[in-house]
Amino acid sequence: MTFGIVRRRPGELPRELTGFIGRAIELTHLTRALGAQRCVTVLGPGGVGKTRLALRAVATRTDAPTPPACLVELSALRDPDLLPHTLAACLGLPEQDTRSQLDVILDHLRDQPALIILDTCEHLVDACAELVDILLRETDGVRVLATSRQPLDVPGEHTFPVSPLAVDDEGGDAVTLFEQRAAAVVPGFEVTDANRDDVVRLCRRLDGIPLAIELATVRLRAVPLRQLIDRLEDRFRLLTGGRRTTLPRHQTLRTAIDWSHELCDERERTLWARLSVFGDVFDLAAAEEVCGFGELSPADVMEVLIDLVDKSVVQRVDEAGAGPAPGDGDFATRYRMLDTIREYGAERLAESGEETAARDRHLDRYVTAADAFDRHFIGDDQMPRCRALRREHPDIRLALEYALGSGERVQKGAGLAGALWGYWQISGLLTEGRYWQRKVAEAFPGSTPERAWALIVGGFITVFQGDPAAAVPAIREGIDIADRLGESLVRARGWLYLQCAYTFLCDFDRAELARAQAQERLAAIGDLTGLVSLDVQAGYQYHLSGDADLALERTVQGLARLGAGSKECWLRGFLYTVAGLAHYAKGDPEASEVALKRALPLKADLGDAIGCGYAVEVLAWVASGNHRHERAAWLFGGSDALWQSTGGELLSGAPVSVENHRAGAEATRAALGADAYERLWQQGATAPAETLFEAALAGTDELAVPEPDVPGQRRANGEALTKREHEVARLAADGLSNREIAERLFISRRTVDAHMERVLAKLGIGSRSRIGVKLAGEGL
Repeated sequence: MTFGIVRRRPGELPRELTGFIGRAIELTHLTRALGAQRCVTVLGPGGVGKTRLALRAVATRTDAPTPPACLVELSALRDPDLLPHTLAACLGLPEQDTRSQLDVILDHLRDQPALIILDTCEHLVDACAELVDILLRETDGVRVLATSRQPLDVPGEHTFPVSPLAVDDEGGDAVTLFEQRAAAVVPGFEVTDANRDDVVRLCRRLDGIPLAIELATVRLRAVPLRQLIDRLEDRFRLLTGGRRTTLPRHQTLRTAIDWSHELCDERERTLWARLSVFGDVFDLAAAEEVCGFGELSPADVMEVLIDLVDKSVVQRVDEAGAGPAPGDGDFATRYRMLDTIREYGAERLAESGEETAARDRHLDRYVTAADAFDRHFIGDDQMPRCRALRREHPDIRLALEYALGSGERVQKGAGLAGALWGYWQISGLLTEGRYWQRKVAEAFPGSTPERAWALIVGGFITVFQGDPAAAVPAIREGIDIADRLGESLVRARGWLYLQCAYTFLCDFDRAELARAQAQERLAAIGDLTGLVSLDVQAGYQYHLSGDADLALERTVQGLARLGAGSKECWLRGFLYTVAGLAHYAKGDPEASEVALKRALPLKADLGDAIGCGYAVEVLAWVASGNHRHERAAWLFGGSDALWQSTGGELLSGAPVSVENHRAGAEATRAALGADAYERLWQQGATAPAETLFEAALAGTDELAVPEPDVPGQRRANGEALTKREHEVARLAADGLSNREIAERLFISRRTVDAHMERVLAKLGIGSRSRIGVKLAGEGL
């Protein structure tokens, strides 16, 4: 079982596609720097191998303990405001509360060491510098490794310049690289005494720049080595006016790329330029759809793309489980261009006069995909469609930035952001989803359908982030606009989402009024997605208000609307979860367990930490009630870890559910004893998600995991909070940072830090995000 949609796990680095050549001394020095310095920036021009060196240094670390590494690839990111969102996603932090992403990141990293790798910072250097400065100041165990063409210029930065590969009369690393890449082009190629001088001459002329050497070796398919060198010399002689002088390294690489470009035919040059509109990896279908127009038809794209791969302009990337059936072990072929190559292509695209056409086609591709996802939201292909969107998220961002930054296309941008309402939910990108809805609302300040939908969707996302009170005014404004404009679908969904907000506020009278409005309006327009969503929400409303029978009726109705053979995941997972809660409330733990074991795999595949948290938590209640206390203890630990990861309150703060948690945990602790309970609880809290879910579904009493090296959270030491500690805890629960607490209480930041450490220890929690829940649970 997998947890999540498409995401490289924290600590997982990309596979090397080609052999790593040389740089033994640089690796040694860089590894030492990583062990001694908190911030290291690997510097060098494009194409020199900064990223390969940085990742190899991280992969070969031998220092103990080795902090987990998190790679943040920035080349496809353009909007500096989204840098914290990108880091949070790479850390695996759900965007399921209303705090800023930077606060979420800091709360997560304050409690654990980490090595953050920021790759390709030069186009976002100010934003990266600000982020790194905050990380270094606000945490103790975080280290940063950056790659950039210029320093970040933050306090404590250690710069590590990377030189091209060495070339000497006998060869050197540059010659070794040439030999390896040439053998891939011309099978059997070797550097011998007969050709060594020629290879050395060529590598010197290319300044030992790895990318320039790789581009040159491709030409061996067409011309012999000596002729290749002579042609290259002719190009440099033109640039230097015949003088025996050396070009700057950036110009050497530019010359090599220019030469590769000129050796392409017209169709290859055209595709090279058009492919530059993609921000990250792309597949053949995307290339055909976006780049196949004019004299280069969609039918021509595959052949020309293969030619560009052969010329090393485009790299082929095989991704596991990236096809139509993710997780089946198959590999899907995708493609990408190195940053330097893509930048060159973008320049050529602008010069060609086709930039607007290519970027418009790129935008249209994602508008079409988002519209299809919206129309087929409850279809059997919900997950394949969502996975496809998640893989292309960098390009969705680029499309949104392009459209919302252009007056002529802003309506398309609003449509794209709005059609992705379900994508923001399923993918867990709630904070980013709100960001784009806010952008749309700002772009349409008047009474327009675009503003109404943006307010309503943004409000719904805010409810899921745990702030329903803040969501109500925005949703109501959206409903009012839709009423005036006669936008029936927007108005009906507005009432649907308003019902959800009131339900989470436990304002059941208003929730029932909103439910009735939503029911009438959704039925009138035949909105099946809205009606099934209302079945989920009404079922939860009735569960919280104490009517388990009505809650079960709505879940049965919702499942019937979807059909017995439905493969839809998102709403079915919620319907089974609500059914599990209702069955438990009716005193039928067996039926509850059956429903929850249907919900958990669906929510796990979606990466929905809140949905998984509900399922694991209620399974713990069932186990405790059945006197299977060993199982209950690690399930409680696993549930608490899942809820902590969301940053939200345990069980969304619902009083009836919090009371069930308290009763079940106390009974289990009393039955096992404090020490045994704590040991088993820690096993669940620190177990990998997949292991936890498999054991929960298997119904076993034992969780087969080793004892954790690092506890999931500190155990409460039983001491009461002092008056000052209680003040600090209350302000932290209200969302203030340590710096803000210090200013509020007129004490030093260092003093607040010390108080916070004692508060966490006394409350027995490992994250400040849990303080509010713990204070409420303790009646403080």
